[in-house]
Amino acid sequence: MPGRRRRSSTRSAAPARPAPARATRPRAAAPDLPVAGPGERVWVLAVPFRAPAPGATWHAGLSAHVYVGRELPPELAPYDPPPYTFERFVEDELNDVPRPVPPARPMTPRPEQVTGSAGIAAHAAAGGRMFLLGDDPGVGKTGTAVLAVQQIAGQRPVRTVLVVADRPAAITVPHWVRSIAAFGGAADGGQGLRWCVTTWDRLGKVAGLMKATGQRFDVVVADEAHMVRHTTTQRWKHWRTVSGAARVKDAPFVLLATATPAHSPLELPYLAPHFAAVHGEPLREWSDLPSRLAAHGFHVERARYGWAWTEDADERRADLARLRSWLADTDPPATLHRPAPWGPVSVTGTPVALTPAERAQYEAEWSEFRAEMQLARRGRETARGRAALLRFRQKAGLIRAEATVDWVRAQVEAGRQVAVSVEFVETAADPIRAALLDGGVAVAGIYGRDRFDVEAERLRFQRGDAPVCVFTVTASISLHAGELLPDGRTASTTPRVGLFHQPRFSGIGARQVTGRTHRDHQVSPWRVAFAQDTVEEDVARVMVERLAVTGSTAGGDTAGLQEIAELLDAGWLPATSLTGTD
Repeated sequence: MPGRRRRSSTRSAAPARPAPARATRPRAAAPDLPVAGPGERVWVLAVPFRAPAPGATWHAGLSAHVYVGRELPPELAPYDPPPYTFERFVEDELNDVPRPVPPARPMTPRPEQVTGSAGIAAHAAAGGRMFLLGDDPGVGKTGTAVLAVQQIAGQRPVRTVLVVADRPAAITVPHWVRSIAAFGGAADGGQGLRWCVTTWDRLGKVAGLMKATGQRFDVVVADEAHMVRHTTTQRWKHWRTVSGAARVKDAPFVLLATATPAHSPLELPYLAPHFAAVHGEPLREWSDLPSRLAAHGFHVERARYGWAWTEDADERRADLARLRSWLADTDPPATLHRPAPWGPVSVTGTPVALTPAERAQYEAEWSEFRAEMQLARRGRETARGRAALLRFRQKAGLIRAEATVDWVRAQVEAGRQVAVSVEFVETAADPIRAALLDGGVAVAGIYGRDRFDVEAERLRFQRGDAPVCVFTVTASISLHAGELLPDGRTASTTPRVGLFHQPRFSGIGARQVTGRTHRDHQVSPWRVAFAQDTVEEDVARVMVERLAVTGSTAGGDTAGLQEIAELLDAGWLPATSLTGTD
């Protein structure tokens, strides 16, 4: 009935109660797992690919190098993993006594984090299986998640917690490790929680560990949950294993966090267990989410980029409202979305007037791209089409690199710090950074595999030592003014401005980028650079228009991708050719 609240079919009759004291779970080591002798310890190491590790052995089941001994030799000390990481978690599970965690500088939760964690804990106490946290960037999802896990551990037996974060690991894992420790992770209020922080790219290691040892997690936190919106990938296969998405018995509580829930509501397969519970239906019936939605009377159809809503606006609005009610109208609600109280980010276009020589070069590249794309399309050569699209975007951005450098210099001279988002290294990040350095402007670089110490570079920007930061990542770093830094000091309060060197095809990715500086009550406008009177101008227009709708589950990003694909004659390519996902 309209207006009537639906009660979750998973609601427990028993009230929440403090968890009983928990003893360490006994672990009988399997014969093929390393075992420490008297006075020894099993050390699990984080050894980079092809790095020498004398004395250590590779263990396939653990997907890590292992050393057994009383002390870790000096030559292996650089590979000693920090607390809460995958290798440290495995090590602590293999030994009778976990290594102590050093004390961390505490952080005081913000009011939004306190109320948000209470809402998540209330849903868990009512017997809920999963929760979707969709707060805007900067509201504080990481702290909210950590506090919620601690509260859930006070309601039910919780010992192990898995956190899956976005890449790159050099940025996202330390961010989560600091937050866990700062919000009481070292002591856990006496709860003795074992945290394991990894990334989506390393999820296969976790699945392998579970297979080799029978390891299970009591709570799973999926940061940037939209990373598992495609069910045909290996990532989805591993996610089903670690999250219990394919089972009901002994499944962990899953907390899904993302500021951009999905390209469209049809790409929410990770919520299928919740939808099945709401309707009291077998989980297997929800293995194909779009088909199940159609069976429930939703107006869906197959489109170029997969399933989509029909074009009838009234049908679409009704379907969207109904789908949201499955999350929001349970008692307690299974989702929470709070817009940033400091308002939406301002994103405007910045046209670049090309010189005659640059325009001639741009037109030549555009003509070459069109010819190559048409050849690839006629032959249905997907790889050739992808390569042509990539080359054109790289060359178009390189032509405008000098204009970006001039704009950045002007902003620095005006007393601002500048965050420059790029998608390519050799044709964007490197030339822009090099030109700024040649001009006497210090630049922090967060791009390229193992090119920089990413945290050191981030702190250079945050402290104001480098007024410019050039980066390729889209999430999990903070570049905003006034941030509380790990050492207790405060980041510079110089106003931040951002620039997209290239228009991003994905509104979801763009919105994530703007949240690096426009967050935590710090307002930071962003610009989108494009070559005037070119196809880039049309792409930038679509990007700015679609940014306004990607925070909802209205399918705005999918519609934007379709429009951009038509502009580039790339509609026949898979959507991943434009977004770069999975």
